[in-house]
Amino acid sequence: MFRQRLSRCRSTVFPVMRTLVLNCNDERPIWAIPGTAVETIRQALPPDWRLHVVSATVNSRGDGSSSSPEVIDASREAEVYIGSGVPAEVIAAARRLRWAHTTNAGVSSLMYPEMLASEVVLTNAAGIHAEPMAESVLAMMLYFARGLDHAVEAQRRGVWDETRFVEAGAQVRELSRSTIGIVGLGGIGKAIARRAEALGMTVLFTNSRSTRADLDRLLRSSHYVVIAVPDTPSTRSLIGAAEIDSMRHDAVLINVARGAVVDEAALGAALEAGRIRGAGLDVFGIEPLPSDSPLWRTPGVLITPHASAASWHYWERQLALILENLNRYLSGKTLLNVVDKRRGY
Repeated sequence: MFRQRLSRCRSTVFPVMRTLVLNCNDERPIWAIPGTAVETIRQALPPDWRLHVVSATVNSRGDGSSSSPEVIDASREAEVYIGSGVPAEVIAAARRLRWAHTTNAGVSSLMYPEMLASEVVLTNAAGIHAEPMAESVLAMMLYFARGLDHAVEAQRRGVWDETRFVEAGAQVRELSRSTIGIVGLGGIGKAIARRAEALGMTVLFTNSRSTRADLDRLLRSSHYVVIAVPDTPSTRSLIGAAEIDSMRHDAVLINVARGAVVDEAALGAALEAGRIRGAGLDVFGIEPLPSDSPLWRTPGVLITPHASAASWHYWERQLALILENLNRYLSGKTLLNVVDKRRGY
């Protein structure tokens, strides 16, 4: 009799719902997840899963790390977390968390003790930003190659001045006759290389297996040096005074990686002294770049506000990655873009 009653009782127990927390309501419209993407993720979940969409806005600047009471509370029962960054509070609160995906590519600020000690699998959005960032790099190269910096300055003064275009030693160049050196041949570096090759440029590169001699050779030979490495202890201050001094006098340094990779003071000094042609900078050691930073007034500097990845096609690529990994997770397969916590990328 007892067993029969227990059996009837068990038959009425509802299955435990598995939870995916989605924290992508970015405060900047171009990065905010559209409603159609939310519904597509919802439809991809099996019946025993529920989707908790966080209504609080998230700040995805830098590596993203926004937290809120709603996020922390929602994460307590989460098995999967998808958001801009993964706050330490989420890792601490989420007792059932097995997989966390950050919609940002950078993860250096996510390597906090709680994350490093956890068994949570972390994935990132490496490669998602490659196409627009590569086009931003191309725009920066053309800006300097075709002397648009001189044109902008003349326009600001309201004068018709062809001098810098036609004088002896004029700093105008054809990209097809130029060499580009890409420091870091990940998804972004490869997208840049494809475009450079299509334009007839000579492409040099270094990656994680390259030697110091390889980097030195690239710096000495390249008209354009593009920084596209992740922010890790081994890449911070990778480009310092000695490296900048080894570059060609007509070279342009372009940084779309992280500000910590380049010694900004050394770069500013080289530009002030006319040691190199110019610099296209999308990232800085402190962001937003302080108004009293000398870089604002340094000749030969093109500044963009960490916006090289901006694109309305962002969520098309991000959603495709999320859906592919969600399918892999549900099938017990290896996920894409798994971050090696020991290496920091």
